[in-house]
Amino acid sequence: MALRILTGLFAIIVLIGAGSADASGKKNLLPAIEPNEEGVYVQPWFYESFLNLREDISDSSKEGKQLVILWEQRGCPYCREMHHVNLRRPEIVNYIRKNFNVIQMNLWGDREVTDVDGEVTTEKKLARKYRVQFTPTLQYFPPSLDANSKVPGHDIEVWRLLGYWKPFHFMNSFVYVKDKGYETEPNFQRWLQALARKMEAEGKEVKLW
Repeated sequence: MALRILTGLFAIIVLIGAGSADASGKKNLLPAIEPNEEGVYVQPWFYESFLNLREDISDSSKEGKQLVILWEQRGCPYCREMHHVNLRRPEIVNYIRKNFNVIQMNLWGDREVTDVDGEVTTEKKLARKYRVQFTPTLQYFPPSLDANSKVPGHDIEVWRLLGYWKPFHFMNSFVYVKDKGYETEPNFQRWLQALARKMEAEGKEVKLW
């Protein structure tokens, strides 16, 4: 499946303190988390695996889910914003957990990873192989794999999201992949605009934050 990469786009963000309400003032948020000893924020529901990506895609498929790799690094303010705003929204986390398994990887990490093509490498070398340069970066993989395919992961991913996006955009990036919106509209922003217009026509409020 052709690689579709959305490049060079970063949303303007407003940094907020840990444990406070988000930019919209919404309450009932999930608890804020703090970085671990490596300086990376790790959600308790992230997928635990032996980092064999072919097996992870296959196991996710058996659960009716798709695999996502989330790349982060120490000291990344956009990663902090994603965890302290987007991933504190129950509706976002519930949708992701229902439909995806998310593996977190460190852009500079040394954990051993087996790529889809069978190559055994490390996180930081895999990041270079996949041409991951920004954090956060999310790589979305297909629901299943061709058993005979030996291509690397970045050649089979169905879509990629770069940088920090507002909660509405972030949430719907997962909807876009789950519903295979990339097959009919390769431009995510155009797809998102069409979704917003549809929601407004149905009398639904479009809340970016």
